[in-house]
Amino acid sequence: TWNPKIPGQRPDPYGEKPLFSITAQNAAQYADKLDGMIEVFKRYPEFRMDIYPSHRDWTFPQYALNNTLNNATASEAVEKQLKLQGCYGGLPFPIPKTRNQTMWNHLLSYQTWNLVGKAESWLVPISGDPVLIERGNFINNYPYYDPAKTEPHSADALYFRFRGADEAPARLVGGQMMFHDAVNQLETSRKAWVYMPGRRWTKLAAELAYDTTNPYAGNTATMDDTSVFQGALDRYDFKLVGKKEKYIYYDNFDLGNSSTCPREKLTATKHFPNPDCIRWELHRVYKVEATLKSGARHLYPKRVFFLDEDGFAAGQGENYDDAGKLYRLSNVVSYPFFEAPGGVATPDIFMDLHTGAWSAAGIVM
Repeated sequence: TWNPKIPGQRPDPYGEKPLFSITAQNAAQYADKLDGMIEVFKRYPEFRMDIYPSHRDWTFPQYALNNTLNNATASEAVEKQLKLQGCYGGLPFPIPKTRNQTMWNHLLSYQTWNLVGKAESWLVPISGDPVLIERGNFINNYPYYDPAKTEPHSADALYFRFRGADEAPARLVGGQMMFHDAVNQLETSRKAWVYMPGRRWTKLAAELAYDTTNPYAGNTATMDDTSVFQGALDRYDFKLVGKKEKYIYYDNFDLGNSSTCPREKLTATKHFPNPDCIRWELHRVYKVEATLKSGARHLYPKRVFFLDEDGFAAGQGENYDDAGKLYRLSNVVSYPFFEAPGGVATPDIFMDLHTGAWSAAGIVM
């Protein structure tokens, strides 16, 4: 039974057993629904995916649905589709048709208006010995979905604000990080600040974007790997390939429940999180390919994103190196709220196939 007074424990409401498991022995027959994940089976024969019945229980508040309907005719992506105008606080493009529209739907996907809590991040290096990267309080605020906002957003409006305050490990205690993202990516780049308690000053940290190492991921991901992709769209040419069915993380109540999947259980395996803690479901997704623009710089020349058709928040990212080989994978942990519309699309599970390390960044406690 769910008790809202006990944070970090959201019991699985379904109580289901897996329909079947995908292993290295049978992965080939499911290859069309695995995409880059097939490489994980080749590298790690002990890897396993437990496939559960699919559910579509993520709901949205009525005002967001109404705004989404307005956006069907009002919202536009202009100036190389890096700037939104006439956009109400809902899904900007209910039926995405062109390159950046699907990515804007992902960036502006509905989770909730304001989420406050505590989270922690873990790294499992090639040695297999888990390392606590960070534990602390966080605020995820989505001004774009402010229920009091009834008019279209201005071009310079913020769509996302984050603040994290460190409580552990000891060397980080008192540190803070904050950043803002705007709907006008042409003229308003990410603003980021870091407070360093040892020096007692706040630093403007413009580098906390694009392919800068994600401080919560232990060198297994970039800043824009967060939530599959987070940040400006200007360095890539995007191509909407279409829709397909794919196995993705979904309804991961156990991973967000410290009583059924404590951290020592989740991090007990090398190379990938403990399969006993992970729920995979078959969902329709949009497939988007990203190719680095000529003259642009990024660690990943090519990326492929698979974004949940229902809400665009859940999904998977594949990142490729200069040789065209799969370099890193990102999976978004997601589950709906019991007490309100929306849900959580965090933490991120990052797998670095070059080093064999993996991380869980932002496990809500």
